[in-house]
Amino acid sequence: MENIFNNTQVAFSLKSDTELERAYFLFKMIANQPLVRIGTAVTNFALKANLPVEKLIRATVFDHFCGGVNEDDCLSVVDKMYTKGVSSVLDYSVEGKEEEAQFEAALMMTLKTIEFAKERMAIPFAVFKPTGLGRFELFERVGAEKQLNDREQAEWEKVVARFDTVCSAAHSKDVALLIDAEESWMQDAADELVFNMMQKYNTQKTIIFNTLQMYRWDRLDYLKKLHEIAKKEGFFIGMKLVRGAYMEKENARAVEKNYVSPICVSKEATDINYDAAVMYMLDHIDKMSIFAGTHNEISSYKLMRMMQERGIKNDDERIWFGQLYGMSDNISYNLAENAYNVAKYLPFGPVKDVMPYLIRRAEENTSVAGQTNRELTLIKTERKRRKE
Repeated sequence: MENIFNNTQVAFSLKSDTELERAYFLFKMIANQPLVRIGTAVTNFALKANLPVEKLIRATVFDHFCGGVNEDDCLSVVDKMYTKGVSSVLDYSVEGKEEEAQFEAALMMTLKTIEFAKERMAIPFAVFKPTGLGRFELFERVGAEKQLNDREQAEWEKVVARFDTVCSAAHSKDVALLIDAEESWMQDAADELVFNMMQKYNTQKTIIFNTLQMYRWDRLDYLKKLHEIAKKEGFFIGMKLVRGAYMEKENARAVEKNYVSPICVSKEATDINYDAAVMYMLDHIDKMSIFAGTHNEISSYKLMRMMQERGIKNDDERIWFGQLYGMSDNISYNLAENAYNVAKYLPFGPVKDVMPYLIRRAEENTSVAGQTNRELTLIKTERKRRKE
């Protein structure tokens, strides 16, 4: 298969020279692990102390990885990307909330993004995190099948109602809905909720998507068991496939609590698991839809090749590729150039509230072998091309 991901002219066609230089500066910084740690600590301190650093954050890391501070702010980015065939997933990336009022606010924002998606072809999906609609500890207790007291039971019923409100809205407006995965010790409760939503709303086609983190060795078996139920009950399965974002936390907790880690033993094992899940879903594409969330070029090529071998068109509506805004533009824009369905996750929210997301992006780029160096190499290639 032709190597399309090295075409930097296509990859950075929307970036001005100034934006390209900013990207180069950012990834040079991110490549330095000690600098990321120091920068994270200083930024957190400055924000907590209400020092005037938001403008600096906005002009650098925020604008590179985020679409804006609110959904309207994102529209210019959405429209710009769509001129190149790259769609958007508006992701309200406010994390770590604990209060009912905050969950209700997240619910309202998610419903608003569904409305946005209904009105714009450039936004084919809406998305939310389970813990955006309820407390992490509550998901954990429910997943562990612990007895809930009356207050907790009432609280959980509100979480279930919020899930249903969002899924019902997505169904009625015919907007596909991605539900993100989180840490394994809260995921069982989230999986059960999403399963119920699939049963209820995926009867005619795929509307509700769960997320499988394929660095977990048990996820392929979970997919196969879900498929058996779906065949019997007659509903469609939607899955966003990712490798995962909480590996260090997962392994540390397994050691601390003395249980077998849910994480694959190696990066290679994760890659094999990811590609196996893609293949399984393609083999049952009549009843499944895939959102392949990956920055891995090899896995992207494998999916493209598997589609070709099965005679599946590049723009088949059941298969989407997804990357995060600000990363892997060489994959996103070159896929779109070749008529594949591609969507960028476009995070938004107040600068202060989105910082946990931005910090995780920086840490992820530092820890994933080769990711930052690959970004830098591509940027250098494009800088050189523009000067020639």
